[in-house]
Amino acid sequence: MSESQSDKHRFLCRLVWTGAARGSTTSYEGYSREYRVDIEGKPSLRGSAAPVFRGDPTLHDPEDLLVAALSACHCLSYLALCARAGVHVVTYEDETDGTMAKVDGVVRFTEVTLHPKVTIAPGSDPEKARALHERAHAICFIANSVNFPVRNKPTITAGAPV
Repeated sequence: MSESQSDKHRFLCRLVWTGAARGSTTSYEGYSREYRVDIEGKPSLRGSAAPVFRGDPTLHDPEDLLVAALSACHCLSYLALCARAGVHVVTYEDETDGTMAKVDGVVRFTEVTLHPKVTIAPGSDPEKARALHERAHAICFIANSVNFPVRNKPTITAGAPV
């Protein structure tokens, strides 16, 4: 983050429980878990609870979004570091795995593991590319905000020139 950027940022959203249109919460089994997230200037996001919690399996759930946020934050941090360090990234894909479990009577995330697969251009240093994953993890805003381990198991491949 450059020195000209503020040290404090706000992110606003509005969540509307859209499931109310199907009825109120008269029973745990019967109410809809659907919601909509509105963020000014962006398309609305429809969501629901995870299927294991009686949600709609065709909609994004908060657990999906948390895992995706960790993956995306790491990706963007990594790409920024690579651009500054002269590592030319050609492709980046990640298969992220989040685990929830009951711990001391509370269901929570216990870990998330990122598996980024990165292709770098010939001439880029694979060891530097690997080391930048560690630095990206250290500066990832989302990973720094959670109370469970976020592991990173990158694969670096030299590929075609850009």
